[in-house]
Amino acid sequence: MIATESLSKRFPRVTALDRLSVDVGPGVTGLVGANGAGKSTLIKILLGLSPATEGRAEVLGLDVATKGGAIRERVGYMPEHDCLPPDVSATEFVVHMARMSGLPPTAARERTADTLRHVGLYEERYRPIGGYSTGMKQRVKLAQALVHDPQLVFLDEPTNGLDPVGRDEMLGLIRRIHTDFGISVLVTSHLLGELERTCDHVVVIDGGKLLRSSSTTDFTQTTTTLAIEVTDTDEHPDGTRAMREALHARGVETHQGDGLPGAGHILLLTAQGDETYDLVRDVVADLGLGLVRMEQRRHHIAEVFKDDERADAQVSAPDARKEAVGHGG
Repeated sequence: MIATESLSKRFPRVTALDRLSVDVGPGVTGLVGANGAGKSTLIKILLGLSPATEGRAEVLGLDVATKGGAIRERVGYMPEHDCLPPDVSATEFVVHMARMSGLPPTAARERTADTLRHVGLYEERYRPIGGYSTGMKQRVKLAQALVHDPQLVFLDEPTNGLDPVGRDEMLGLIRRIHTDFGISVLVTSHLLGELERTCDHVVVIDGGKLLRSSSTTDFTQTTTTLAIEVTDTDEHPDGTRAMREALHARGVETHQGDGLPGAGHILLLTAQGDETYDLVRDVVADLGLGLVRMEQRRHHIAEVFKDDERADAQVSAPDARKEAVGHGG
């Protein structure tokens, strides 16, 4: 679906993309990186809206440098920022975008109704967009990206500004874009956990450079840690310490959740399978503690970068690069 080769984008004082080479196949692919990592710049280049400084890229087999118009006919784009006209209804706006994409009037209206129903805005479709909540506005942006039945959609930070329920609903919609309609998706986020739950494949970039590209399954296996939080009791006024000592006595190493809110009360350990969960349950019961939570922890993106730096120290640079870009043929 997407292929880049030594793609770079330089501004006077900033290098947004630095010799990025990556292939993206069909399905739902997550592009993750901290703010300023180059995600939005890459999308603009892939849409033919911004020229690369060097290197090349193709979308659906079309060269972004010469076929931008043809690419935009076949690709949907949901921008990150609020860019909706407040005084028109969702129906008017999405019909207009469908017409801009080349659909005749009747087909544009029919596709608009179907798409707004799909994103959950059918009942609110005639209200002015200015009165919509943040979540509803995000759904309008998603609808206009889908209305012309593209082969591929670029979704730039689609969960921005949403509460937890809204995020889950949006992630569910994104997953169904592929499962229900066969449309491939490239979705950006600075939150790795969102992409782990939604995507088949994850590409990580930092400072415009590729750090890692692998299936979500492989990625999760290398980045998921078990987080445990317990309550204190009269017998164990420091429940976390008691838990740590008991696990250590059973041969399980733990460490504190540095850098997290309430990190001093969270123990992190590497899960070795179901037996680890059983062991934690038994230790909590033996100590008489209350278990607040035991979950696979979603890592901060900075930790993924640190993991990658440690891995790079153990392999040669050519081998590391080969591993990073070797998927997708």
